[in-house]
Amino acid sequence: MKRIRQHEPLQYGYTTITTVDEQTNNTLMDFGILRLAAGMSYADNRLLEKAYLLISGEVRLTWSGKTETISRENCFDCDPWVLHVPKNVGVTVTGVGANSEISITRTENDTEFSAKLYPPSECASEKRGQGTMRETSTRIVRTVFDYSNAPYSKLVIGEVIDFPGKWSSYPPHHHPQPEIYFYKFLPENGYGFCELGEDVVKLRNNDTVKIVRGETHPQTTAPGYAMYYIWAIRHLDGNPYITPTFVPEHTWVLEKDAKIWPYDC
Repeated sequence: MKRIRQHEPLQYGYTTITTVDEQTNNTLMDFGILRLAAGMSYADNRLLEKAYLLISGEVRLTWSGKTETISRENCFDCDPWVLHVPKNVGVTVTGVGANSEISITRTENDTEFSAKLYPPSECASEKRGQGTMRETSTRIVRTVFDYSNAPYSKLVIGEVIDFPGKWSSYPPHHHPQPEIYFYKFLPENGYGFCELGEDVVKLRNNDTVKIVRGETHPQTTAPGYAMYYIWAIRHLDGNPYITPTFVPEHTWVLEKDAKIWPYDC
C-alpha cells in the first residue's frame, strides 16, 4: 500500500506507520506519530538517526543530559520545533499539555554528529508559487533541515501548507529518493488528492502516502479546506536529495507572463 489510511483517531502512545525493514514499498524510514497526554512519557533508544517534529501541543524533551520544554499552538499557523539526534543518542518525550502530537522519523545512519534542537526561528519558511499561475499553486513551504544545512544526515524534514482549493509540489516533479507525506486538514473533515505518477489517491486527515519509485507527486486540496503535510525524504547512499526534476512540458506555467486561459482575467 502506498496510501496508509488512518481510519480511527490516533490513539495515545506511538502509532507505527512505516518501518525501515518493510518488504514492499520500503521508504528506508521508520515513521510514526506519538500522541501524549499530560504526564505520559515515551523513551526512544532505537539505534537509528531520529527526528522529532512537534505537530501541536506542549512537551518536554530530554536528551544527552539536556531538557527543553517546547510548545506549538497548531501546525497550520506556527513554524515547527524539531529535535534531530544521531543513532547513539536516546530521547525521552514527556507530555506537558493535555494533548500533544509529535512525528518521529528514523533511519539507518552510522555518521556521528551533534544533536540539534531546531527552533521555529530557524525554519526556512517561504511562500512558493507566489506571482505565478494566477496564485493557484501558492503555498507555504517550511524546510527544517536538508543537505544544505545538515549534510551529515540521511534525512530531509519539512512541511507544506496548501491553501484551500490550491495546489502544491507543482509543476509535477520527481526524484529517486523515497519520500513520506503525512497529512492534516483544517477543518479535519477536509480532503485532497495526491498524484502518484499515473495514479491519484484521495487523502483524509492523518493519512500517509509513500513515494518510493520516483513517481511525480503534486498535491491539491478541496475548496474550503487547508491541507498540511509533513514531508520526509531519505537520501540514497551516494545520491543525496538536492533538488527535484520537473516535468519539462509543464514548466512553462512558472513564467510570470505565462498566457493562461481565460487570457483577459
